[in-house]
Amino acid sequence: MQIETSPKKRHEIEADVEIVCVVDKNLEHSWIEDKELLESAGFEGGQDETCFLPEKRKLYVGSDSLHHDDIRSAYAAAIRALRKTKAEHVKTGLYLGKCAAQNVKAMAEGMIFGDYDYDAYKSEKAKHPIKKVTISCEDFNGKSLDCEKAKGYVENAMIVAEATNYTRSIVNTPPDDMTPEMLALKAVALAEANDLECIVLDEKGLEAENMGAFLAVSRASDHPPRLVHLAYKPQNAKFKIALVGKGLTYDSGGLSLKPAEYMVTMKSDKSGACAVLGIMKAVSELKLPIEVHGIVGATENMIGGNAYKPDDILKAKNGKTIEIRNTDAEGRLVLADCLCYAQEKVEPDYLLDFATLTGACVVALGEYTTGVMGHDRTLKHSFSKAATNAGELTATLPFNRYLRKLIKSEIADVCNIGSSRYGGAITAALFLDHFIEKEYKHKWLHLDIAGPAYVEKPWGYNPAGASGAGVRMTVKWFEQILKQAEKEEKSSEK
Repeated sequence: MQIETSPKKRHEIEADVEIVCVVDKNLEHSWIEDKELLESAGFEGGQDETCFLPEKRKLYVGSDSLHHDDIRSAYAAAIRALRKTKAEHVKTGLYLGKCAAQNVKAMAEGMIFGDYDYDAYKSEKAKHPIKKVTISCEDFNGKSLDCEKAKGYVENAMIVAEATNYTRSIVNTPPDDMTPEMLALKAVALAEANDLECIVLDEKGLEAENMGAFLAVSRASDHPPRLVHLAYKPQNAKFKIALVGKGLTYDSGGLSLKPAEYMVTMKSDKSGACAVLGIMKAVSELKLPIEVHGIVGATENMIGGNAYKPDDILKAKNGKTIEIRNTDAEGRLVLADCLCYAQEKVEPDYLLDFATLTGACVVALGEYTTGVMGHDRTLKHSFSKAATNAGELTATLPFNRYLRKLIKSEIADVCNIGSSRYGGAITAALFLDHFIEKEYKHKWLHLDIAGPAYVEKPWGYNPAGASGAGVRMTVKWFEQILKQAEKEEKSSEK
């Protein structure tokens, strides 16, 4: 789908169909020219409600407000509705709220998300009739936006939205076709396409790096593990950031075997790694002046005679020993070694990890919200603010000294699960904290995306399945810290 901006007014643009937003159920607005027809059709203008009037060549869609996330969701719903028609060229005007950039981006993102389907394994493919969308730079409230600015916002949104859909598709790929080796090849292809540096370590490479925890998880799988290190290194980078992603291409639970119903959807246990790939794609295409390293730990957690076992003691890359009491708490073992690798090889200004780490986070926050954890309040607040501006939901879960005691081991440096069933999302993060060096404690954020990464029913502008959680909010945070740095530079010059 091509999305373009035009200085022309809506009525001057020739198109098959026009999308008209009904904001806050207001059918009295001058852009709503078919009030009687809408009322006779029972259309009230609720959020994401649509009414197609083919004789008028208009699709009306409801948005509860001019908040960017309502607009994003409304445009996704509009495109989904129009996919049932033969319309190839669609036009619309602008719906600008408090921040023009946010709302223009939201419109474009919503349309791209509304056109997404994962149909790789279906005999009958989804229909995508819409080839072109023209956005008039005329605003809903009688103003207008500079067309070049609007064009830049749309181009930015398309890059981020397409990187999100790229992430969705990798997460949705079944485990037989997205093994650790295949995930590594996906990363290599991305590196070649986007001019990124790429290092891939196999088992021998992991052994050379003393990644005993990572290797233990992979032992019972017929598919060997891979560590992928991508790097985007622009000139004059303002920051150096390391992103670490959990890449369990399948998780059976190991010898602490999951019940059968809990194994379904475990292809999604690679969502953290996929988010890192999507972020690397977006950042390199946006050409942001930030050096970004994406580190992915890809493996399977399976059963077999050589599987790692409860009661085993593993040694991680930093020399710390880990008592295993549950082999289904495996993602944190992979992350532990990858976090050590990131600190040693990258020496970043900021260190973020992404993981579908705990069911406890889903219990605490629900399916749609990412848990944010770390030591630095300012960093957590900064990231959560960016997530809100990107349209992703986050909530901060607090560390405390009482929960830390739950992962104490009598025979090793740390235990891989807590001694209580409560606070599992936090104790998992506190486990990872054992592998964060002192100098990085206040530079590190742990993002538990177990809830929003994969949901088996549609929600908002997200289809059933993978959502691409983590991509948009991280890119928005990058843009936010760059603006802050620019502001500080100007202030210091004065």
